[in-house]
Amino acid sequence: MFASANNSNVSLRQAGAYRQVHASTGVASATPHGLVAMLFDGLVGAIAEARGAMRAGNLPAKVKAIGRALGIVDEGLSATLNLQDGGRLAADLHDLYAYIALRLTHANLHNDEAALEECTRLVEPVRTAWAQIADKVPA
Repeated sequence: MFASANNSNVSLRQAGAYRQVHASTGVASATPHGLVAMLFDGLVGAIAEARGAMRAGNLPAKVKAIGRALGIVDEGLSATLNLQDGGRLAADLHDLYAYIALRLTHANLHNDEAALEECTRLVEPVRTAWAQIADKVPA
């Protein structure tokens, strides 16, 4: 009835299914602030996956992970910015996200692990600051 745990393909599918259900459940119950926190977590996770794939020489996995990271930056984090009313902070974040997207693309094209590490170093302070204000944001 159940597949053997020794089957690596089944294990990978199970892990993927768990991540999908976990993410779907989290999104459904998250506040707007929590959704952005999930984007930051997803970005850092995708960059880590890309780095691991790059080290392993797994080109398809690297491309997929960097593509996911780019999607999070472009369609998630950048899309949440209110450039009209957000003032200098929104403009600075927009520029930061554009630079991170540029570096992710560079890392993908040139297998540049240092560029991936730079992206993580750049986003971590924003991610940390966002997490620290969670209790100050109305639900």
